[in-house]
Amino acid sequence: MFIENEISFKAISDLFCNADNEGRDYLYEYEVYNLLANSGAETPPAANLLPRGARFSDEELISIPGEKTVLKIVSPTIIHKTEVGGVRIVKKEPSKIRSAVRGMMYEVPENYAAYIERNPDHSPKEYKGLHGEALVKAISRDLKGVLQVQFMPPDSDSFGNELIVGLRRTREFGTIISAGLGGTDTELYAERFRKGQAIVAASVYMVDGQSFFQLFKNTISYKKLAGLTRGQRRIVTDEQLIECFDSFIEMGKYFSPSDKDSGFVIDELEINPFAFTEYLMVPLDGMCRFSKTGQKPQGRPVQKIHNLLHPKKIGIIGVSSTRRNFGRIILDNVLAEGFSKEDVVIISEGRDTVDGVRCVPNLDSLNHKLDLFVVAIAAQHVPDLVDQIIKLDSAKSVMLIPGGMGETEESKERAEQIINTINEKHAEEDGGPVFIGANCMGVVSRPGGYDTWFIPEEKLPKNRNAGHQRAALISQSGAFMVFRTSQCPELNPAYMISMGNQTDLTLGDMVHYFKNSPEVDVIAVYAEGFNDLDGLEFCRAVRQAVMNGKEVVFYKAGRTPEGKSATSGHTASLAGDYMVCESCVQQAGAIVARTFQEFQDLFMLAEKLSGKTICGDRLAAVSGAGFEAVGMADSIQSDDYDIELAKFSDDSIAAIDEILISQKLSTLVTIQNPLDLTPGSNDMVHAKMAGILVKDPAVDSIVIGLDPLSPSMHTLADSSIPAFSMDDENSLGNQLIKIVENSDKPLLAVVDGGRLYAPLRDMLLANGVPVFPVCDRAVAAIALYSKARMHAEVIRLTHGCD
Repeated sequence: MFIENEISFKAISDLFCNADNEGRDYLYEYEVYNLLANSGAETPPAANLLPRGARFSDEELISIPGEKTVLKIVSPTIIHKTEVGGVRIVKKEPSKIRSAVRGMMYEVPENYAAYIERNPDHSPKEYKGLHGEALVKAISRDLKGVLQVQFMPPDSDSFGNELIVGLRRTREFGTIISAGLGGTDTELYAERFRKGQAIVAASVYMVDGQSFFQLFKNTISYKKLAGLTRGQRRIVTDEQLIECFDSFIEMGKYFSPSDKDSGFVIDELEINPFAFTEYLMVPLDGMCRFSKTGQKPQGRPVQKIHNLLHPKKIGIIGVSSTRRNFGRIILDNVLAEGFSKEDVVIISEGRDTVDGVRCVPNLDSLNHKLDLFVVAIAAQHVPDLVDQIIKLDSAKSVMLIPGGMGETEESKERAEQIINTINEKHAEEDGGPVFIGANCMGVVSRPGGYDTWFIPEEKLPKNRNAGHQRAALISQSGAFMVFRTSQCPELNPAYMISMGNQTDLTLGDMVHYFKNSPEVDVIAVYAEGFNDLDGLEFCRAVRQAVMNGKEVVFYKAGRTPEGKSATSGHTASLAGDYMVCESCVQQAGAIVARTFQEFQDLFMLAEKLSGKTICGDRLAAVSGAGFEAVGMADSIQSDDYDIELAKFSDDSIAAIDEILISQKLSTLVTIQNPLDLTPGSNDMVHAKMAGILVKDPAVDSIVIGLDPLSPSMHTLADSSIPAFSMDDENSLGNQLIKIVENSDKPLLAVVDGGRLYAPLRDMLLANGVPVFPVCDRAVAAIALYSKARMHAEVIRLTHGCD
């Protein structure tokens, strides 16, 4: 771990302070080199600032080591200096240096002005509307001089031998560190190379230098720098890279938006590139922008989430007595879940009861404080109602069902009014109520005994007698959650929570609550966007949940510009940079899904396998059809995962051979992985194979195809033919259930067939056996799940003593 006292935070703060006193929110390049010199990492090259108009002696101009010297224009507006002639390498002779400096002071403004005229969209705001000589003069006025830098020729100028390292402040995740292929084509590399090959990024709070280095080792940049490609030699040590990463991470944590004591925040610090000379990391260009720390966000009384999820008293406003509006459907669902009518009250004038539930005309008439108040009235009436709730202290938690509060430009003012009112109350000692929503589908809390979804039961039937899973599904989109529930009723988590617009309670708040919940082992989250710095809080909560032995499954919408636009329009949340989000959440310990289908699959696996042991990534694949064997083998690798086919132990090979001989299958089946059993293999053969492989120490997980259409298999429900009946006690389904019950090793079944085989799938799922309709989905899911589980175990071992 990097030693903090090697970094002079005071000296770096002084750099920011001096620049701030001059009205700047950025550092000049020579000041960036001073920052690096105080960072405890590599020593930057020697440099002299040659201020505009100043005179220098010959001795001063040749004081920098080397036979050559680098001259760089110093300007607050010129970022890409090389393209406008702002970088020159000359002999270290006074006359040569003076000549080059004079030329640059005239030529650079002309070149930059020409560039802006050709590319007006790239014009800095300072030069908007300027043209011709006026533009040249404005650029010239901003030139501060020329920076003379020690020339340190790189060991190699071949592709991949430059490194970019940077810090960047993000709205959702605070400060992140990134590193990868450096040079002028960095953005092109990031766009063209496979994910994680050109650039890697992580939250400075989720990694240290060593763990970030492990991420970086997967990049092309590392392979080139470490001499791992043909014709290359190592030009930097691993220890140097770790030291550099540690230094950046510690600076990012200290000058962070979540640290209000530092006085300043690094908005962006980038060295692009580091080059390498005789095992020295040499920064060739650097930039830094900073800002002052802001006010600390107002805290929320999140302990009242317990009242929201486990209410004793519920109130509802917006219930119609004449039609099934949203409020009436909510009332029906609350009562259908078994919540006592005596503990529900309706706010409605002119009525004594609705369906046997007491009514009161207004909040003033309540004779007790509500644990949960469900608001299902029109959006325009919500701000006044929120004022009332807070003024009268009517409830500990409030559920805002209506939309129209922040999803569109027209409704933003209404949303801001509500947020300001809530935050003012949170600043007081008790903190007032917590609010979930707006634009909220509602909450289903099986432990809390209620359901406030406004979907009629005729549209979404519920099996209230089925035991719920020890899981929570938290979704920013209520519709996403409802559709998943309709498609996959077997998931059936204990809690299903629609967050809506996160007007008050956030995704981070909810995961913080469930990280310690005795009711939940698995937390599944669908996110469209995070509030300011809530991505960081979310990651912290995920990390703590993982440390507590829980599993977190995550899907983030808005991975493309079009996707970001769609999520923003729907939930009034700004979707952040997907690569940063994915990396931060993965480093926190979550299992990240790439598609909706994958989210469902991983959620199901987490529910079924959270109690199983994941020892590694060696897969045994068993199929009943050739295409399935090929499909499994083809699915063991992708950009996001890889899993290896296990090499069966000698004992397993002998046991498999014995069964094949006894069943006269030895001439038809080759003992290999995937193990392709013929359609002539019956239930007993499949079950025996599964039983052998779960005991094989060389196998970590098993995917087995059940070949449901084979005439040799018992895979049909209510069949008039006993040989096909899945109810037979020796059917493969019943045998697999017993194997899974008695094994600590993951076993996944594949039932590749139509609706006729839905009862078999349902039976297996109901008895703890994960089931997939196609083999490639099963292999991808167990590969991603195993990788994430092993990473979570590393986190627990690494951070267990923190």
